[in-house]
Amino acid sequence: MADVTLMKTPAESALAQAFESAKNMLPGNAESRAQAFEQFSSRGLPHRRVEEFKYTDLRALLREIAPFANVPSAEEAKAALRESKAFADVSALQVPFVNGHFVREAVDFHNLPEGIEIVPLREALANGHEWLAKLSPVTWASDNPIYQLNTSFMADGVMIRVAGAVETPVHLRFVTAAGSAVATATRVLVVVEDDASVTLLESHESTDGTNHQPNDVMEMIAGDRSNVQHVRLNAEGDKTLALSTLAMKIGGEATFNSINVVAGAATSRHQVYAILDGENTNLRVNGASMLKGSQHSDSTLVVEHNALHCESRELFKTVIDNEATGVFQGKIIVPHHAQKTDGRMMSAALLLAEGGSMNNKPELEIFADDVQCAHGATCGQLDEDLLFYLMARGLPKKDAESLLVQAFLGEAIEFVENESAREALVTTVESWLKARA
Repeated sequence: MADVTLMKTPAESALAQAFESAKNMLPGNAESRAQAFEQFSSRGLPHRRVEEFKYTDLRALLREIAPFANVPSAEEAKAALRESKAFADVSALQVPFVNGHFVREAVDFHNLPEGIEIVPLREALANGHEWLAKLSPVTWASDNPIYQLNTSFMADGVMIRVAGAVETPVHLRFVTAAGSAVATATRVLVVVEDDASVTLLESHESTDGTNHQPNDVMEMIAGDRSNVQHVRLNAEGDKTLALSTLAMKIGGEATFNSINVVAGAATSRHQVYAILDGENTNLRVNGASMLKGSQHSDSTLVVEHNALHCESRELFKTVIDNEATGVFQGKIIVPHHAQKTDGRMMSAALLLAEGGSMNNKPELEIFADDVQCAHGATCGQLDEDLLFYLMARGLPKKDAESLLVQAFLGEAIEFVENESAREALVTTVESWLKARA
């Protein structure tokens, strides 16, 4: 039989040229980069015939590849950060990135909160830092093409070690303001030691209204009896195509709460990979998405229970207006040795207009026989009786709708422990509703 050659799209050819030009200038292990890109190149950009990307066809969406961003000047970085508004009222340690590059001069390394240690990733890659061995804690995430592209092109980021109870939240600020379309590939590694606790805030903004292409990966290793509160906000510009991955490995008797709030980007895909690797661990992964116009937002989740007596809860709320599209793909995996597992997953969508659509695909993959697992998905409109009740008491229709939408999304947001961060998310919801009204 003749060999079948996969035809490359212009975007895939552009990525190959970009990698060939950049591979010898990027810091770190060139061999591991080449291996990651070879894995990606062998299959190309995922399309709708790839099951995991059935509802988000990247081959069709990525027609052109933006050039990878250069390191901004000190003045450019300051100007971009001044425009950043996410979590502005939250008192936190600022760890900023501009155009995909860590702004080292904005962090006072000599006065970090006790228990926090930060290593710039570019320096770590160049010097072969010992923490690099902790990258890719969820090995099966490395088969994902978005992750492979990040590994191929990652140029900057940070590695953070948390020891003890850290009271000050850590705010990872990603701001893109290059004036023209750019691509970025940042990598963040957070290692939370045994018995340590931390609140991590993560915000993504683009302030210049350009069609940027960020591809960000955050990896977390949470030790035994650790407590991690992770709050992520997608406030990207309305032309951005945003790809992001959260991969986490969680030890025994730990508590890990994460939420991703989507209010921006033309197209976004946030994928979460979690392994519960110790007994009696509690994981909560929530999502709250507010979509309008022709926005497309994809939340993809895989949770593997790899130990006894673990509990996971996943709740994703999506509000869809105009002709926007929401996607939820979730899977809970329970191998035969993970008895006494309790896993529950729910996706609920609220359609505010006739043209919107929601695609739900929850799955359970269970090989153990002593478990409690469930999944569900709903999709509907605002309750007409509740709407009439509020309007009968003098509220205009738009105000009544806004109250019901806030209550709908509030169920996903209310568990955020940091009061200032929770209020910031509520303000984001209110701003979205105000713009709609």
